[in-house]
Amino acid sequence: MTQEELAKRVGVSKAMISAYETEIRYPSYDVLIKLASVFGVTTDYLLGLEKRRVVDITELSDEEAELVVNMVDVLKKKKSPAEKM
Repeated sequence: MTQEELAKRVGVSKAMISAYETEIRYPSYDVLIKLASVFGVTTDYLLGLEKRRVVDITELSDEEAELVVNMVDVLKKKKSPAEKM
């Protein structure tokens, strides 16, 4: 997604998105909530307060959801102990 596309989705200018990325400016609460929605994460995750990411699988069938869970389990097991920290 480009800065311009993101800017349109959250209702700010492309320059403002650039300022957020370079930490020159910080988004308002309203924009922070919109950014979280666009990226499918919590505001706590965007603020660095939460490390866990969440994937919305509510529109998947039970079989598809199980496949996603199995894939995540395989990827977690693949990581070395040092990478898990």
